[in-house]
Amino acid sequence: MTMTDTTTFPDPIYQDTVLGPLFDHARSDHAEGFRRIDRAHLVMLERTGILPRDVAATIARALAEIDRQIDPAGLIYTGEVEDYFFLREAELKARVGADVGGRLHTARSRNDIDHTLFKMSLKARIDVLSGQGRALLGALIDTASRERDTLIVAYTHGQPAQPTTFGHYLSAAIEVLIRDLARLEEARAIADQCSMGAAAITTSGFPIDRGMMADLLGFAGAQRNSYGCIAAVDYITATYGAVELLFLHLGRLIQDFQVWSSFEVGQIHVPNSFVQISSIMPQKRNPVPIEHMRHLASQTVGRARMIKDIMHNTPFTDMNDSEGETQAAGYGAFASGGRVLRLLAAFVPALRIDGRKVARTIDQACITITELADTLVRREGLSFRQAHEIAADTARAVTSAGESLASAGYVPFSASFRETMGRDTAMTLDDFVLAVSPAHFVRVRDRFGGPAAAPMDEALSAYHAALAGFETAARAHADRDTAARAALESAFGALMETH
Repeated sequence: MTMTDTTTFPDPIYQDTVLGPLFDHARSDHAEGFRRIDRAHLVMLERTGILPRDVAATIARALAEIDRQIDPAGLIYTGEVEDYFFLREAELKARVGADVGGRLHTARSRNDIDHTLFKMSLKARIDVLSGQGRALLGALIDTASRERDTLIVAYTHGQPAQPTTFGHYLSAAIEVLIRDLARLEEARAIADQCSMGAAAITTSGFPIDRGMMADLLGFAGAQRNSYGCIAAVDYITATYGAVELLFLHLGRLIQDFQVWSSFEVGQIHVPNSFVQISSIMPQKRNPVPIEHMRHLASQTVGRARMIKDIMHNTPFTDMNDSEGETQAAGYGAFASGGRVLRLLAAFVPALRIDGRKVARTIDQACITITELADTLVRREGLSFRQAHEIAADTARAVTSAGESLASAGYVPFSASFRETMGRDTAMTLDDFVLAVSPAHFVRVRDRFGGPAAAPMDEALSAYHAALAGFETAARAHADRDTAARAALESAFGALMETH
């Protein structure tokens, strides 16, 4: 039996199961963040007088040399240092000596460094996902505009209910997506508060400038409470909560496309570019991308929910539960979610409504009958309940005979009206045909939020405005980050030029 050496750190099993994977996550996901934080912290230390300029210049030149000479992607964890942070510190000390090299860590801790790294990484991923979400939003708005007047069957409880338009249906999904993107933006705002300067827990006795650090790293500002900087994980839960809801909601839309593209329903036609064939059944048209979008959306929901569950019942303090491996595990949600957004943004504009199947379902299911009842209330002065009974009688008669409501409904309608009201209806055959027309059904529903042209045009205008607002915010985020990077590189470059 081989005994494990318990006197030397790290234990080989601990190295293989924990330290090595953490090192790999740090070098692959956060190397650029470490580089920016080291440089920003050095600039802040020099500008506040905590480090003399000549010392800061020596460190700056060494940091630049490390970044030139060491490729994080090629590093292999050996156990010689605890983690990627200590590797960078060891490389710095090897170049300038332990005394000078150790001064870079003045007034900071791995606690505030780590949470700042995670926030920087989450912000970048949120920005990518939000951009993909905006592309989907634009595609949905364009398609809803194109299909503003295209009739479809709206379903409730899995059954044909009323006619509406594809544009009106997509508009409902657009509004949910707008709210989801707003939630993602709100989560980003929480992550946009910099933790640097909190140090281990309580800030520092050195005259640090936390606002300067936030500016140099492209944050909106410094997170106020230093304990919260290293203990609060709401920037994580808010982010993954927003991601979870985004793909939970999109999954419902995708599921409708699955049903609507079935042979029995056939309401939407999926073009050949999104159809796979069977290996044995030549007649099959399989809209397989829908299945991929659905299960990828579900995977994204599961990954996002997992991160929130990991945070449950953990101590309100700095802890590994919210750090390296949890962060790395969560990034998978952005990867799978991004695939859904990109595919859906290409898929929806390619869809076309099969007007013949829509018309057949409308006719067979008598789904315009509600408007017949409404018309009786307005034109004949009936109560809605009386009108509803006459309309129901008409629908039952037509359905049982297998006839068309528009072509064969007037006779049973007239008979039911006479039996119920004790008089003949004033509606002519032409009046009846108009009342049960799906185009008329949509046209008269011109209230705020309805499917008629006027409310749809107003809604589409509002959606364009919402998209423009998201685009403006995205440009502001990008501009601030670009300016911060330029300011940091300028300040850092000036340090290196000091002699």
